[in-house]
Amino acid sequence: MATPPVCDFGWTAPAFALPGTDGVTYTLESVSGPRGTLVMFICNHCPYVLRQLDRIVAEAKALQDEGIGVAAICANDAKTYPDDSFPKMIELAKAQGFSFPYLHDESQEVARAWDAACTPDFFGLAADGTLQYRGQLTGQDGERALFEAMKTIAETGQGPRQQVPSRGCSIKWRAA
Repeated sequence: MATPPVCDFGWTAPAFALPGTDGVTYTLESVSGPRGTLVMFICNHCPYVLRQLDRIVAEAKALQDEGIGVAAICANDAKTYPDDSFPKMIELAKAQGFSFPYLHDESQEVARAWDAACTPDFFGLAADGTLQYRGQLTGQDGERALFEAMKTIAETGQGPRQQVPSRGCSIKWRAA
């Protein structure tokens, strides 16, 4: 199990250009919403992601309805974890009806630039591209922690100061 660091408020998200499971190449700019952006590092095989996947999909749709852009990135080493291969990503996105782009970071450069630590790892950005949330999908009592944080960011440009980091499987880095 891995836990990302606490939110580094104001950190500026690095740009990216990654292929999506729908055949389109997406950039951070193209996935950004007018009221903020959620970038999630997920994968196909992680039990933490799989256990929450229905909720992730539902919350992503609800955030998109609020004017928040959403994208998911898989950066795991597919040679070691074949379930995280690009063809398997395409299957999962179709089977789950993702309303957001599911992007493949085969080189792992984006995950490294973003300091992604685990799956799932949620990065909530304000409309200006600064990090305002890096916490859990749901709170201790099942409350909609991510959704509420992103709504606050959309309304104020600031994330909640109290955040509980996500937990999940570590990113599966390629051997050096």
